[in-house]
Amino acid sequence: MTFAPHRGLGRRLFVAGTLAALAIGSAHAQGDWPRGQSIRLIVPFTAGSGTDIVARLVAERLGPALQTTVVVENKPGAGGTLGAAQVAKAPADGYTLLVHSAGHLVNPSIYPNLSYDTLKDFAGITPMASLPNVLVTSPGKFADVKDLVAQVKAKPGGFNYASAGNGSATHMNAEVFRLAAGIQAQHVPFRGTPEAMTEVMGGRIDWFFAPMVSALPLIKDGKLKALAVGTGKRSSVQPDLPTTVEAGVPGSEYLFWVGLFAPAKTPKPVVDRVQAEVAKIMAAPDLKDRLDKLGAEPFTMPSAQFDKFLADETAKSARVVKAAGIKVD
Repeated sequence: MTFAPHRGLGRRLFVAGTLAALAIGSAHAQGDWPRGQSIRLIVPFTAGSGTDIVARLVAERLGPALQTTVVVENKPGAGGTLGAAQVAKAPADGYTLLVHSAGHLVNPSIYPNLSYDTLKDFAGITPMASLPNVLVTSPGKFADVKDLVAQVKAKPGGFNYASAGNGSATHMNAEVFRLAAGIQAQHVPFRGTPEAMTEVMGGRIDWFFAPMVSALPLIKDGKLKALAVGTGKRSSVQPDLPTTVEAGVPGSEYLFWVGLFAPAKTPKPVVDRVQAEVAKIMAAPDLKDRLDKLGAEPFTMPSAQFDKFLADETAKSARVVKAAGIKVD
């Protein structure tokens, strides 16, 4: 006698088998990532900038952690929007990521015709480090912060200050300081931090809120004079240097951070894998020691929390842009 299975049972077994195969295939694909394929970290600023330095510190460890090669590519220009646009349009497969700073959240307020949406076209993976900006001038130009403010108030519009690009974190720190101090000066944007510091050293630019990681060697060599840090607390590498608030400008503190992003719709398992690996990297004692020597601190959080942080900080940045009257021609 031949046994004939019930048609309904056969159909259920077929569906169950198909779903199981799909689940196994999906898990296999996610488990294989990155399958030995190189991962690109796009940095939308020049080499030597604070964002670039953090990106390279992470890249040299993220590659071995993922058993692949992680390459840093600098795509500077337009306040970091050129590199960001490249990543926004890249395939959402985890092989092209963006390392950007707090300035990423400013761009929607100053560039009305962006080719991407800062919040909708990116998945926040994690912040990686916070970096104090340091207010630097050429030696002999200003005695201290109070002297800078006094001289600028005595000659409104007669001084200038640099940034690493319109809307960059260095620009925002300068604007928060300028508004809090109640001074007027001319903003001069540069392609990146190294170029801005060169002009400050030459005396052609009066001051610049430079990332500590970039400016510290020049400060130690006496080529730049540090007046204060722009954060709410002092830097461990320059503990005798006051904050701008302590130096007499209340409300001038600014948080400069560097974070990691992926194109929107990048698979969550990929985002979570990268976030977990970066969190481990930033928690390593030897890396924390390297960051500390640069005046930076590890700063990580889960991706969902980071997305909420990004939305809140974007709104804050918009308020500063409006108050400062920042416009890009």
